[in-house]
Amino acid sequence: MTLRRLGFLSAALLATTALTACTAENTKADDSKPATTEPGSTNPAGAPGGAPDGASLPLAEAIKKIPVAAEKRTGYERDSFKHWVDEDGDGCSTRQEVLIAEAVKAPEQGARCALTGGSWRSYYDEVEVTDARKLDIDHMVPLAEAFDSGAYDWTPERREAYANDLSAERSLVAVTAKTNRSKADKDPVAWMPPSKDAACTYLVDWTATKLRWGLTADEAEQKALLERAEPCTDSVVQYETAP
Repeated sequence: MTLRRLGFLSAALLATTALTACTAENTKADDSKPATTEPGSTNPAGAPGGAPDGASLPLAEAIKKIPVAAEKRTGYERDSFKHWVDEDGDGCSTRQEVLIAEAVKAPEQGARCALTGGSWRSYYDEVEVTDARKLDIDHMVPLAEAFDSGAYDWTPERREAYANDLSAERSLVAVTAKTNRSKADKDPVAWMPPSKDAACTYLVDWTATKLRWGLTADEAEQKALLERAEPCTDSVVQYETAP
């Protein structure tokens, strides 16, 4: 299994402090996914914006580092992003790796990494789940949105790396199938998590993923991100460039 979420639970304990101003009414941050730590981006030193890998930026400032460009959907096919793969050959696919890493209570692993038992917390809607089959693994920036925002020009290998990104905690998340399918390929203009307490965490995750992979945002998306980020005064984005 990868080390992408090593220290995940301990980091989550810091989320309440890190996001005390996440919403005007809600001062308690989501505790299932740290909102102000963990790398996730594509803005190396010397890249547009000039922030080095690992740099921590206030959320609004990080949003402004995302290049603004028109989207291009022509030619998109979901199958062009190969997933879920077993990159390290341990018998567990990317989906199973995320489920194992994000479990609040660890599931038992059977043959071919079949998972039984365990429990999870879907931070989009604050729902506790005890059946892994009821969880989807959400690409934080959906595959179609990634394609629109720059992946249309990627190689198949890079698209596969994006679709199975276990190296950054922000890229993939286990959530209820209901919320994932409600989100579909929408950006924050059209969809936000139903839990208000998840808003700042989600905006950090989205921004970090876009920056990590060098993806763009259209004008409407940037405007929505900045408007929605206004209450998130303590939220910080830390990112590293995807290899």
